[in-house]
Amino acid sequence: MARNAATTAEMRDRDPSKRIGALAALAPFLMPYKALMAAATAALVLTAAVSLTLPLAVRRVIDNFNVEQGAILDRYFMAALVITALLAVGTGLRYALVTKLGERVVADIRRAVFDRVIGMSPVFFERIMTGEVLSRITTDTTLILSVISTSISVALRNALIFAGGLVLMLATSPKLTGLVLLIVPLIIVPIITLGRRLRSLSRDNQDWIAQSSGKASEALLSVQAVQAFTHETATRADFGAATEASYQSARQRIRVRAVMTVIVIFLVFTGVVCVLWIGARDVRGGDMSAGALVQFVIYSVMVAGAVGALSEIWGELQRAAGATERLVELLGASDPVEDPAAPLPLPSPVTGDIRFENVDFVYPARPDVPALHEFDLHIRAGETVALVGPSGAGKTTVIQMLQRFYDPLAGRVLLDGVALSDMRRDTFRRVMALVPQDPVIFATSARENIRFGRLDASDAEVEAAARTAAAHEFIMALPEGYDSQVGERGVMLSGGQKQRIAIARAILRDAPVLLLDEATSALDAESERAVQLAVDKLAEGRTTIIVAHRLATVKKADRIVVMEDGRIVATGTHDSLVAEDGLYARLARLQFTSQAA
Repeated sequence: MARNAATTAEMRDRDPSKRIGALAALAPFLMPYKALMAAATAALVLTAAVSLTLPLAVRRVIDNFNVEQGAILDRYFMAALVITALLAVGTGLRYALVTKLGERVVADIRRAVFDRVIGMSPVFFERIMTGEVLSRITTDTTLILSVISTSISVALRNALIFAGGLVLMLATSPKLTGLVLLIVPLIIVPIITLGRRLRSLSRDNQDWIAQSSGKASEALLSVQAVQAFTHETATRADFGAATEASYQSARQRIRVRAVMTVIVIFLVFTGVVCVLWIGARDVRGGDMSAGALVQFVIYSVMVAGAVGALSEIWGELQRAAGATERLVELLGASDPVEDPAAPLPLPSPVTGDIRFENVDFVYPARPDVPALHEFDLHIRAGETVALVGPSGAGKTTVIQMLQRFYDPLAGRVLLDGVALSDMRRDTFRRVMALVPQDPVIFATSARENIRFGRLDASDAEVEAAARTAAAHEFIMALPEGYDSQVGERGVMLSGGQKQRIAIARAILRDAPVLLLDEATSALDAESERAVQLAVDKLAEGRTTIIVAHRLATVKKADRIVVMEDGRIVATGTHDSLVAEDGLYARLARLQFTSQAA
């Protein structure tokens, strides 16, 4: 909740840009499709040009309506039909091209944002909720799609009609055109002034939508905990508050946009009426033909409609500019954990020699609490080392540092003599197999969940790994065996079954470094015994780090490292540490006495 409040405060403190220029950030995504843009522009120019020729045909029909030669009148009507056909074809072609362009660009943006976010370290996700990221990828890109496939093309078409109509109005009657231009400044001022306010409100609205989405995602992913603690009412209220804030923000945006639309349309059409009145007096005085006045009026209506449409579209562009800024923030987000510009290779073959050299580390969310302090540890290739100690001692932090989810504030972490920060992250992660404390299960089949450890593994290899992890029996009891869907986050499986799936995944990976973070904590005694035998066999010839609270699972480790407050307080075998009568001996007495009782 504190993080949500901080996110909200940060969101409100942003200094929103007041320029529509934020849409320029879309240029890199548009440039690969120059040919498609050119074709769409050509279709757009065609429809605008054809639209501007229609009033010319109308003038000819009116001025020649009483001509005795009916053939001339027929030609004018035929020309109008041809123009109408060209307009229909051009409009359909424009729609197809710009819609295709919009879908293509938005797909590229979504992929680029996801590609960027999926590689971000946990530090990034401490600053932003996953639901907000998803909102930006979906809601914000939907806005951009609307702009590219509709708003921009309509805006350009209306801009062409405005410019062309203005020129043709001038050619038809310079006097009336001059009168029309007198009201242009009155129209531009509210568009600019209210447009800035509209853009700010549009961005706030999108931020609140993302906040609401983040709260919904967090609650739904933890729905069992919410229900178990009868927290439904408070959760509904929390989500409702964010949703209401989004609605209120939208109300302000709608109000400003409505006011801008009223002002612009009123000024535009008031000007048209006044000009029409003056033109009618010119026709009566013989200074202008009826056809010319109708032509001028049509062009005036077209220009006025174009201005009105542009004011409407301006609001959409403002919203899209805010959405673009939010997506650009993700694309340009800084991450303290980055791959080096000139990465070093990992020596081959990998032996699994690991060193922590005087490492200091604090989590960004808890800067006053050292997670590791002056941490020195050498794990020799092929050695099995267990990390034990009370909760918060820093055991899991050691695993996270080895995966380089975080970088140390001081010191280095090395694998086979090469610092992790000098290599690409995927280089050293490929040679590690991790069983986390909270197993990650995907909404797919049991087989594919295990194959996640090595995507090119055969079905036989997947089943062999499941047998070794004592998972084969319960998987075969599922309705469709290995092809059974296990539900989102493995909702169809028990905690112990999830853990065995995760262990099978690590076994299948067959990596030289094995990381087990409370890998058997959710297993019953029988399954734990079977999995422990599998782990012992798997650990042979590999560097293995075991994080455990249950000391019975680490008695056979080559070395036990006892940690407290981010420091190593003792090292040795089970028997030697018990004999020292220190922290380990106290933990052992508590656990084994409790088990005996």
